[in-house]
Amino acid sequence: QVQLKESGGGLVQAGGSLRLSCAASGRTFSPYAMGWFRQVPGKEREFVAVIRWSGVYTDFADSVKGRFTISRDNAKNTVDLQMNSLKPEDTAVYYCAAGYRRTSGSNWYNPRWFDYWGQGTQVTVSA
Repeated sequence: QVQLKESGGGLVQAGGSLRLSCAASGRTFSPYAMGWFRQVPGKEREFVAVIRWSGVYTDFADSVKGRFTISRDNAKNTVDLQMNSLKPEDTAVYYCAAGYRRTSGSNWYNPRWFDYWGQGTQVTVSA
């Protein structure tokens, strides 16, 4: 089993920054990719960003491109999401996820391709 735990959420004013971190533990951690998703009440979980566990591939939702970056530390089994120029519409619970099945492209936008999930961390951006 893999356990994922997010940290770094909180309350920030519009235009500010937050850095979310996801720490993995459990079985030998070697996912194919790691992702960040977010969800607001009453809506489906929404793709934010993905990073391959090896190589340089990353992808972002159009709504966060140019503002968010994703990075990983393979030695520490962590994935970070740096969020800059935050907007009120970024308010959500943010989840990290680990995917162990090989896929590519827009499949990563679908939560079903991820096998393990954290419990989420709240991000609130005030206007």
